[in-house]
Amino acid sequence: MSAFAALRTVARVGPARMVSGMRVALAARPLARAAPVTVARAFSVSAGRFGSGTTDIALAAKLQEELQYEQTQLAEAGDATPEFIKTFTEEGVWAINDTRGNDEVTLTRKFGDEHIRIMFSIADIQTEDDLEGEHEGEEDEAPPATAMPIRASLSITKTSGPGAVNVDMICQEGSFSIENISYYDSAATGTELTAEADWTRRGLYIGPQFDTLDVAVQDAFDAYIAERGISDSVAFFIPEYAAYKEQQEYVKWLGKLKKFIEL
Repeated sequence: MSAFAALRTVARVGPARMVSGMRVALAARPLARAAPVTVARAFSVSAGRFGSGTTDIALAAKLQEELQYEQTQLAEAGDATPEFIKTFTEEGVWAINDTRGNDEVTLTRKFGDEHIRIMFSIADIQTEDDLEGEHEGEEDEAPPATAMPIRASLSITKTSGPGAVNVDMICQEGSFSIENISYYDSAATGTELTAEADWTRRGLYIGPQFDTLDVAVQDAFDAYIAERGISDSVAFFIPEYAAYKEQQEYVKWLGKLKKFIEL
């Protein structure tokens, strides 16, 4: 179980990418008795070079085509850090914690005696094809340019005392929409990314749906998290960074898969 899933156990639909395979037709076996020996010997050499199956070469070729295309896209974008990341980090508010190969990203910051963390996953990204499919048949309405929505999990703990506040949010169209707010007596229970902590959280009351709270309470809590830097600029940054990271991870995935098929 991934860290993000362990924290909130959210069902996720990842980006759908498929590589079409091709069947490799084998030549009909000749009637002569000596021919099968020759055919078997030639096949063993080919299979030894590309795995053990007859479809390996075709799959590797398709993966290579996709890999070249994606690498071309990255080359056109250049190796420099994207401007939106530079702008975000230069503000000096949030630190980006991104481990290559993982699908989660964490933003952290200090606010007084509070430690604030926002987690989101690239597995929530919808591909361009998905978005076009959702809008199929709708005339005069182009699919949105940004893949939405993306779930985010906010946690707030204090060095001056125990406890943790967790907030489940949806990042969409440059703003955060709160789903619910949970409070845990133990900071470890509310923030640790372990199976034990997840099991403990499952049995605890997680609070009401946010939109069922009194409007004045909703407004006050919106102001509370906004003061802590959970702003529109962060809501715009999350999906943009998620798309950037997903592209990087996808290219690496293609290369690793192709290399394995060719072993």
